[in-house]
Amino acid sequence: MSRDVKGTYKAQSSRKEEVKGTYKAQSAAASRRKTSDADTGAGTHGHRRPTTRMVPVPSESIVPERDVDKSPILECRHLGIDFGGLRAVDDFNLMIGRTEIAGLIGPNGAGKTTVFNLLTKVYAPTRGTIMLDGVDTAGMDTPKVSQAGIARTFQNIRLFDSLTVEDNVRIGLHNQIKCGMWSGMLRLPRHWVSEKEFHDRSLELLDVFHMADNANDIAGSLPYGAQRRLEIVRALATNPKLLLLDEPAAGMNPSETSELMDNIVRIRDMFNIAILLIEHDMDLVMGICEGIAVLNFGKIIAKGTPHDIQNNPQVIEAYLGKQDEGE
Repeated sequence: MSRDVKGTYKAQSSRKEEVKGTYKAQSAAASRRKTSDADTGAGTHGHRRPTTRMVPVPSESIVPERDVDKSPILECRHLGIDFGGLRAVDDFNLMIGRTEIAGLIGPNGAGKTTVFNLLTKVYAPTRGTIMLDGVDTAGMDTPKVSQAGIARTFQNIRLFDSLTVEDNVRIGLHNQIKCGMWSGMLRLPRHWVSEKEFHDRSLELLDVFHMADNANDIAGSLPYGAQRRLEIVRALATNPKLLLLDEPAAGMNPSETSELMDNIVRIRDMFNIAILLIEHDMDLVMGICEGIAVLNFGKIIAKGTPHDIQNNPQVIEAYLGKQDEGE
C-alpha cells in the first residue's frame, strides 16, 4: 500500500471515529437534557413541556383529555394522493381534538406540505376522507373549505406587500361580509356599518400580536418576524375552527421563536380552536404540541405525545439514518 493511500485510509478512519464520538456525545447530552427536563418540567426556551394528559379514543387515536367528550375537529381516514406514478401521501390517518395543538413533523420531502394542500383542497385527494367538524369535505374547493373553518399560513410569506397591514387583515374577513353588492356600490347605511365592523375587528385581531399601532403601515415594509405574525392574524380573520401553520418559526431568531410559542398557546386559548403545525424547530414542537404525528415518505410512521416521539426508534432512524450495530 502506498504512503498516500495509507494516509487517506488513516484520515478516513479518524474521521469515522470522530463522527461516532460526536453522535455518542450528542446522544448522551440529549439523555441528560431529557432527564433534567423531566425533573423540572421545563423544556427549551424556558417553557414548560405540555402537561396535557392524552387519552385513547375508539379510532385508536389520542386526543387531549379535555376534548375526549367532544367530536374531533378533524379526522382524516386513509387519505392519499398520487402524482402520476408517485404515491406522495398514502393511508394518512389523523384525528385532532377540538382544542388540541398538534404537530406534523418529518424529514424534508416527507409530504407534510402536501397534506396541508389536501386539507385545504389545493389538491383533490386520490383516495380517502377528510371530515371537518363532522362534515365530509368531499366536493369542496378551497374557498368552501375556508368558509367551513380551515385557515392556513405558508412556508413562504404570502402577503399583499403594497397594501396596509389593516387591509391585509380585512381581506381575511371576506368570508364574513354581510353587505350586499348594491349597498356597497351605492354606499348605503349598511355599507358604512360593515366598514366600521371590519375596521374594529381588524384592530382587535392585530392587538393579539400587539400590532394595532402598525395598522396603517405598508405590509411589505414590516420586519420579517412581524410579517410572519401578520400572516397568522390574517388567517385568524377567517374565523377558523382549525388553524394550519406551515413552518411558522422559519427564519426567526430564538427570541422571536419563544414569543411565537407563547402566542400559539394564547391563540388556542383565546379563540378556542385547534392548531396543526408543521415545524422543523424541535424545541418549539416538543414545547407546545400535545399530540405529534411523524411522516416519512408519505406515510405516518409514529403518533403520540412528545415523550413517545422522542423515544421512538423509527423516528430516530428517519431523522438520523440507521445506525450500525455497536454504535
